[in-house]
Amino acid sequence: MIIWEPANFELETNTVWSFPDRGKWATHDAKWRGNWSPYIPRNVILRYSQEGDMVLDQFAGGGTTLVEAKLLNRNSIGVDINPIALERCKEKCNFERENCGKVDIRLGDARKLFGIDDESIDLICTHPPYANIIQYSDGIEGDLSLLDKKEFLNEIFKVAETSYRVLKKDKYCAVLMGDMRKQGMVQPLAFDTLQMFQLAGFKLKEIIIKEQHNCKATGYWKTNSIKYNFLLLAHEYLFVLKK
Repeated sequence: MIIWEPANFELETNTVWSFPDRGKWATHDAKWRGNWSPYIPRNVILRYSQEGDMVLDQFAGGGTTLVEAKLLNRNSIGVDINPIALERCKEKCNFERENCGKVDIRLGDARKLFGIDDESIDLICTHPPYANIIQYSDGIEGDLSLLDKKEFLNEIFKVAETSYRVLKKDKYCAVLMGDMRKQGMVQPLAFDTLQMFQLAGFKLKEIIIKEQHNCKATGYWKTNSIKYNFLLLAHEYLFVLKK
């Protein structure tokens, strides 16, 4: 029997979010590496949109945002440059319930979003790759997960500009981003990404710190954090931006 809603759900009311139980209701699972907990888009969608609104995730990945938008009676567009991701999205969104939104799944480039009109989106709720920390393809042209930090930031600025173009005035764009470490030193990828969205015209509404749980190879990295004297990055940032 499918459980369609999270038990005892309460909307988050402060700027630190932690979901030790990542959520397994509806068709959600953790099989797509790097996908976010469905509690994140559920909170964002409920707080920053209304039923019948159009939600965009231009890094659709495993389809988590699209499933939540459909369950919460929002229409959605899911874009990804990887055809494997799109098949995953179709599989996850292949259910019917009363008062569900419609899902439009498209192959496309988050930097361009061809076919999406200016100011046609009510909410952007997305989880881009963190540069090349996790690579999601073997060489698809335009895959931002294949880029180093400098190249990534150049391209994420184009994503930010396009996001600004398609979003309606006074509406919100929520972006989850983490940092990286190189040669023992923290690289503030999250705040560099935030700067790209601000340069594109967005205003910063909220900074939410999201605690990470059950990270892959945690035991290995714990040992090395002591051996080489560095702290594990156990948080990400959810930026809520307003047009």
